[in-house]
Amino acid sequence: MRILYVGNSFTSRNNLPGTLAAMASARGIEVTHQLISAGGASLRQHLNAGKALAEIASGAYDVVVLQEQSTLPVKSPARMRESVRDFHAAIEAAGARTALYLTWARRNQPEAQQALTAAYAAGAAETGATLIPVGLVWERFLATYEEPALHDADNSHPALAGSYLAACVFLIALLEESPVGIDGPVKGLDAETANLIRNATWTICADLVEGR
Repeated sequence: MRILYVGNSFTSRNNLPGTLAAMASARGIEVTHQLISAGGASLRQHLNAGKALAEIASGAYDVVVLQEQSTLPVKSPARMRESVRDFHAAIEAAGARTALYLTWARRNQPEAQQALTAAYAAGAAETGATLIPVGLVWERFLATYEEPALHDADNSHPALAGSYLAACVFLIALLEESPVGIDGPVKGLDAETANLIRNATWTICADLVEGR
């Protein structure tokens, strides 16, 4: 699978694309990836800059993953959906598939998750995009486990454990593979913590699919 990621530090931090590729490899799937990222960038800024659209038009990708600026879906969901529609038109024209990376609420604003989820879900419904529900899984994980911390010290960005959880959700939602039992070492995470995240993510995703 050839994946283009368009987003900001929520995607680039802790090398989420590389982590997913390594997990996919453990399942016998070769994933190549390209990342177009700018600090704090919104999808509209990426559209205006043109680099992402040019990369999409190359036809070199199977999937394009879109990640909106972390608070914009709460402040202006209509603007986000407009950007998703514009990107999706270009992605579809290039013969690729659109995926939306649903992110998480800040640690001190957990109530924002509902609005984030609604905005991303609306964008997916409008375009037929694949929804990668990292924020939903993140929310349920935090409600169940006190450790590890998923947020970094700034209460916004992902800690390493948060990025690993995100990669597990990507593996499930985008590649339709289970992370359970993948034993490859994760630099910076002890084996017990990595195993907990893999198992919990799989269980939470199964519950979401079943409507539990």
